[in-house]
Amino acid sequence: FSTLTDACFATTRTIKRFIMTKKDLKIVFFGTPEFAVTSLSKLVDGGYNVAAVVTMPDKPAGRGKHLSQSDVKKYAVEKGLPVLQPEKLKDEAFVSELRAINADLFIVIAFRMLPEVVWQMPRLGTFNLHASLLPKYRGAAPLNWAIINGEKVTGVTTFFLKHEIDTGDIIQQKSVDIADTDNVGVIHDKLMVLGADMVLETVDDIIAGTVKTISQEELLGGAEPTPAPKIFKDTCHLDWSKDAISIQNLIRGLSPYPAAWSNITKGDKQLQIKVYESAITEKASSNCKPGEIKVIDGKILVATADKFIEINSLQQSGKKRMGYQEFLRGFDLNGLTLE
Repeated sequence: FSTLTDACFATTRTIKRFIMTKKDLKIVFFGTPEFAVTSLSKLVDGGYNVAAVVTMPDKPAGRGKHLSQSDVKKYAVEKGLPVLQPEKLKDEAFVSELRAINADLFIVIAFRMLPEVVWQMPRLGTFNLHASLLPKYRGAAPLNWAIINGEKVTGVTTFFLKHEIDTGDIIQQKSVDIADTDNVGVIHDKLMVLGADMVLETVDDIIAGTVKTISQEELLGGAEPTPAPKIFKDTCHLDWSKDAISIQNLIRGLSPYPAAWSNITKGDKQLQIKVYESAITEKASSNCKPGEIKVIDGKILVATADKFIEINSLQQSGKKRMGYQEFLRGFDLNGLTLE
């Protein structure tokens, strides 16, 4: 199926024009992590009327289990914005409080799936910023899977919410290239800024009554959408029997968080090694079994199904992340095997 770019869309839905300014349009913003803060900040700095912010409840974190606030809450409190933190999104008290705000528009970025009673509330609808070129990579981890699958291009999409997650009609899309050396952290930061600009453009189009959308079903043309399921620990396990490109893509798609990992046995101990930075060498690994480590010219090389992967940044469980030179000063890897 085809994806959209920055430009225009065929007209399949048009929002009725309302004569208003950005100060008239009352917005409720839903979000939790840093990715959402950039958009919220641009709305506030741009003079848009953010009437309230909805984010996750504070949670215990760290050894002391002190309550930790989401990045969105920290920003909202700093700017004096009203903050709602419901445990349950269908809670009657929360729904009533939200309804009393009488917002015109809801904006959702990196938040939980909203129940219908919430997303249908505002008269101009609820739109979401998603970190992929929908309908590719619907789901919880679109950034990770785009890189893991070796995509050369990804992007951001704004779309109106509907019943099924990430299936609503598309408003706008913008794309970015993925370089062979980019990891998920690099692409995250690019899309965070690109997406924030597109959120403002989307709001401006809604204010002007010029929004034109296209259905994802039309883009799919009968094909299946690409899934982007949640990343679990097993997803991050490195299988060294695969080819070097697949392994390199997995490492890039999980760095810096949650990070790809392997186990290594040294003596009677089994340790976990996380890999953050790596490169594919031109040396064939046919004489080594997959996962076998060779330290050559002071560099850490790990055999795959075809070539060696050179590990440049890694972390032993219970230790800090470090470069390969520092790591080798305290840990003899030569001849060991990553499993």
